[in-house]
Amino acid sequence: MAAYRLGLALSGGSIKGFAHLGVMSYMAEAGIQPEIIAGTSAGSIMGAFYASGYAPQEIYELFSKVGFLKATSLALRDGGLFRTTSFHRLLKRNLPYKRLEQLPLPMRIVATDLDAGVEHVFTEGRLADIILASCTVPILFTPVVIDGHTYVDGGLFRNFPVTTIRQDCDEVIGVNLGPVQPHEGEHTMLSVANRSWELVFRQNAIPDCAACDYLLESPEVTRYGMFEVRAAESLMKIGYELAKQELAPLVPSTNSNTKHEE
Repeated sequence: MAAYRLGLALSGGSIKGFAHLGVMSYMAEAGIQPEIIAGTSAGSIMGAFYASGYAPQEIYELFSKVGFLKATSLALRDGGLFRTTSFHRLLKRNLPYKRLEQLPLPMRIVATDLDAGVEHVFTEGRLADIILASCTVPILFTPVVIDGHTYVDGGLFRNFPVTTIRQDCDEVIGVNLGPVQPHEGEHTMLSVANRSWELVFRQNAIPDCAACDYLLESPEVTRYGMFEVRAAESLMKIGYELAKQELAPLVPSTNSNTKHEE
């Protein structure tokens, strides 16, 4: 028998992570309660705040006004173009738990160990540091050093961390923000970089998509740019409607077995 009845895996996807909040909002309304969460990059942010006890709408209010310039500062050295010191402070200031293992809802966060060249799954440690490491897009952001190891975005190896919890769960809901569509339009430096990351993430997500019991993904999220904060509300609505459509089979069985407040 698996350790957990239901797991929730949240992929990376930069600003598209607001769609995760829509999914979690529907799950909360429907009484679908995950017993463990796995997150990469944007999924690690949304998942960690949810696991800390924040309601999806509260997480939306916290991050929907945080633009790229407010969260970063120019570096041009130290392994990245931008420092994420301001974003790190925001995490530490607003997370009620300082360590990953203290979260009321168990969580695993994926980052990439740049020194060893391998995926690393965190189950304990300083929570804000771990989230930052999982979100650190190489070259764009300065790498994060934890216990002598240098870490960058978990999406390099595991952008969609379903297999991170698959063996420990009876069922897994996976929210993949990385479905890749044909690209049209001008090829600017930023668009080429964004497109390249999308292709990397798509390839390493293939086994994780296959491992889901409930796979939630929509081409609608691909309409939005990497840092298009003004799209936050639209993305949250996309996630909500997607969950409402795909998770209906879970509602009767979950409501009959899970205690929750009306």
